Amino acid sequence: MFDYALLQALGAVIREGSFDKAAIALNVTPSAISQRIKLLEERVGCVLVKRGQPCRATETGTLLCRHLERVDLMEADLRRQMPESGYQQEEAAAAWPTLRIAVNDDTMATWFIPAIAPFALARGLLLDVVVDDQDHTAQLLKEGAVQGAITAEAGPIRGCRIIKLGAVRNYAVCSPAFHRRYFSAGTGYEQLRQAPCVRFNHKDNLQRVFMRKLTRRDPEPPTHWLPSANGYLHAYLGGLGWGLAPEHLVASHLERGELVELVPGRHHDIALYWQSWRLSIDLLEAFTAALRAGARAVLR
Repeated sequence: MFDYALLQALGAVIREGSFDKAAIALNVTPSAISQRIKLLEERVGCVLVKRGQPCRATETGTLLCRHLERVDLMEADLRRQMPESGYQQEEAAAAWPTLRIAVNDDTMATWFIPAIAPFALARGLLLDVVVDDQDHTAQLLKEGAVQGAITAEAGPIRGCRIIKLGAVRNYAVCSPAFHRRYFSAGTGYEQLRQAPCVRFNHKDNLQRVFMRKLTRRDPEPPTHWLPSANGYLHAYLGGLGWGLAPEHLVASHLERGELVELVPGRHHDIALYWQSWRLSIDLLEAFTAALRAGARAVLR
């Protein structure tokens, strides 16, 4: 049977990224953390932490961290189901379960928080959100770094359940002045090759997919890299470039004429899915239901 004090030290090191920060989180000395990790590695028989900046879990370390997270969620369920007791009161400070999930930035900037905030408040749930491109959040779930992910990956991940949340409609937009400057003669290959575009990061292929649909070629325009949904919205409004954005982020700006579509009537829909551990944990299942209800209210 595992010593959970040792597992908690491992989880803290991986979560915080260093032995010193893990020591602060657990209110012990860095030496105590180091000793616990060493003892756990001796008992398991292999290295569990890749020392570095930040510290990362090995494959076996990841399995142990995932096990600890599942135990924490199950204990939170158990505390909730137990009648009022001295144990519950003593553990009140530790009774806030944490759900670590991966979410794409567009979702974070639009409907995610309004969808899950009432549930998180009612259940005393803490969120640890990792932001990445929707085409790559699933990888974090595969690696065991998160317990659930909003992703564009339709294939179920091993050991996970999947539900379709709906589709996000994305419009290619820019400011009216930018449109007059670069697209007054149309949106062909040459125009798209010369007009600066805005992309979230190097994983973001939305603009490339859109241009390929329009031209059946791959223009390579000058590119601004802005890893923030609100950041690239302001870039569009300020005439810095063009790009695709979810309708929930740009609809009001289109209505007011502050933004225009590159090609009216052309859009790009992305189906989003929620994938999470296939475990019978009430908290995770209830969170999934709340997320699904929130998504239904806004997604297509």
